[in-house]
Amino acid sequence: MKKLLLLIIPIILIFTSYILLKNENSPVELMDSKKLIAYFSYGGNTKLIAEKIHNSIGGDMCRIETVIPYPDDYIETAYRIAREQHDNKIKPELKNNCDVSKYDVIFVGTPVWWHEMAPAVKTFISENNFEGKTIVPFITHGGGGKYTITKDMKEMAKGSKVTEPLVIYQNGGTKAQQDVDNWLYKIQ
Repeated sequence: MKKLLLLIIPIILIFTSYILLKNENSPVELMDSKKLIAYFSYGGNTKLIAEKIHNSIGGDMCRIETVIPYPDDYIETAYRIAREQHDNKIKPELKNNCDVSKYDVIFVGTPVWWHEMAPAVKTFISENNFEGKTIVPFITHGGGGKYTITKDMKEMAKGSKVTEPLVIYQNGGTKAQQDVDNWLYKIQ
């Protein structure tokens, strides 16, 4: 019996220490916070990931939309308008800028456009006050990854804490919900 106790007690101590350290160093407190999931989605991939995040943690959702909608023609949107907005640092006017004032944690979803966040997301960030708030980025892409989007969000949202992003290829496929849940577990 003594040998068994000598074996079990260290295991319990290690497990308890792990739980306490994990909770102490948690970058995002999701359970007791007011959450907003704000996203811009042109083709639907970022919207799908926003919905999966919402399925897992709840909170409010807000779609970031431009006053002048992008054309349905992808080539026109991606290779003319988005490129022009990128090159000229244009931030398009938004229909509703998703007021972040009553939220503690704001999930910000963007597709990668021309190696950076979509211009509408730049408008959203630059026209809101994120002081003292936590931004949790989620990024969809067509093969290039996250580029400098997290760094750019940190620079634009002065006084905020920006966490490690979720980076998803296209819509994440059949394991998207699992990837979202694993990421949410990791950041809290």
